[in-house]
Amino acid sequence: MNKTELLLRLQDIEWDDFEVKEARFEFPKNIWETVSAFANSAGGWIVLGVSQKGKKFEIIGVEKPDKLEQDFVTVLRGRSKFNVLINPKCEKYNIDGKSVLAFFISSSEQKPVYFNSLQNTFIRTASGDQRATDSEINALFREQSFGIRSDLIVEGLGFNDLNIGSLMAYRNRVKSQNPQLPYNDFRDVEFCEKLGITKNGILTNGGLLVLGKEDSIRRVFSSFWVDYMEIPGNSYSDAQTRYTFRIQEQENLWEYYNVLIQRLRNYADNPFRMGENGFAYEDNTQLDALREGFVNMLMHADYFSAMHSTIRVFSNRIVFQNPGKFDIDISKLPRDVISKPRNPLIARLFRWAKLAENAGFGFDKMLAWKHKVEFETHIDYSDVIFYLDIKKGTEKRTKGTERGTEKGTEKGTENQQLILISITKNPHITIEELVSVVGITASKIKENISKLKKKGLIERVGADKGGYWKIKMDKGTEKGTERGTEKGTENQQLILISITKNPHITIEELVSVVGITASKIKENISKLKKKGLIERVGADKGGYWKVM
Repeated sequence: MNKTELLLRLQDIEWDDFEVKEARFEFPKNIWETVSAFANSAGGWIVLGVSQKGKKFEIIGVEKPDKLEQDFVTVLRGRSKFNVLINPKCEKYNIDGKSVLAFFISSSEQKPVYFNSLQNTFIRTASGDQRATDSEINALFREQSFGIRSDLIVEGLGFNDLNIGSLMAYRNRVKSQNPQLPYNDFRDVEFCEKLGITKNGILTNGGLLVLGKEDSIRRVFSSFWVDYMEIPGNSYSDAQTRYTFRIQEQENLWEYYNVLIQRLRNYADNPFRMGENGFAYEDNTQLDALREGFVNMLMHADYFSAMHSTIRVFSNRIVFQNPGKFDIDISKLPRDVISKPRNPLIARLFRWAKLAENAGFGFDKMLAWKHKVEFETHIDYSDVIFYLDIKKGTEKRTKGTERGTEKGTEKGTENQQLILISITKNPHITIEELVSVVGITASKIKENISKLKKKGLIERVGADKGGYWKIKMDKGTEKGTERGTEKGTENQQLILISITKNPHITIEELVSVVGITASKIKENISKLKKKGLIERVGADKGGYWKVM
């Protein structure tokens, strides 16, 4: 910081990285709080010899500047007052014959930084120094393992703790979108080893979070949850009801992604454009911006925090909030920024599936959003905010939340769909677990199961205790194994699950999910129609699928 830059800064008090203190004869007692705050945050300048009265600065100078500089550096480098060595950058200015000292305190690689005791840990908020809370101190400790924990193994958990349905859907996505990946034809166990989902048969944190079973995930990450809510107002206080839609808890990050991206689609315009060859194509720029914001949240979340990730869709904005701060200077966005994901393995898994950009490019996609996008970061959480056109946001929310009513979907059928999805994911699921997932009584669960049996969609294999549920898709195509199913039937199961989750899913999207050609998708849909399992309501464009 040169003299000109210093004088410019003195004209504005709204600097997060700039603090003035009189210190004419000695250091003020609160100077150590500012050192701790800057070292625990993004760093900043401490300027001595300047007084502040309201919004005005006055240069008063310091006496014996050489001694003050020497004493300040000695304290910070001596390790007697602070728990880590701090090496400040020193500048000396002469302004109208008065000496002004400036010290730049870098953000410390080792956090938390405190003086005398851990309780004297400070952070920088709202251009001031604040004593860190216990939660914020814990967040600073976790920052020491930034970028490595997702690749670490979880002792006691292995391949059997993966959700096989999620793994199958993930592999199909990778195979269809990334066909050059050399591991596509490997067996499941080998595939997981090559991608880092497991290491020597033991699950990694990242592999568990993306593709694991919910029960296994919660053994390690007690706060695991991506909480999505649509709120009919610009804030909680002006909403007439608490929310109009809230997502059910899902098995893992892959399942959360596949369910929520369809919900977010309601808020993205996808107009048709004319290509150079004269053919129209769908412009997915806006959906890609929201997708990148969503995947960015999943890649950067601090899953070891007591907080959990949330998505709040208000009438005027979508807020992606994550435990954990950005490890970049957001003031420099989008220029000269290389994204450093907190969870590199999770980032790689989404990139292999072609659902995220390479490091540094995701912010460009987010900033292509048609309205304003804001990035905010704090010591223990961060926000990415996509602003909406209020009128359109409200219309799309109404369309999305009333879709079931408008299209004649009864509540009982919705419950049966949830039961069907749950059984598909976990054939050994109990009545009590279904009560928790679906949110209805045990007697209602049994009543809906009875209806599903009558429709020929499920059957019980074995006793109530120790048996399992079986999805009945195509009699005569089973192999001799307990759950042996031919490839065509597996594809139909994936199609049925996808349609159940998103009745508006397109042929192209099913190609991506199932990993087969469009003609094969249509062929399997025709079979599902003949079996009376699904029907098309409305036209190809604008209509939707209905599970019978």
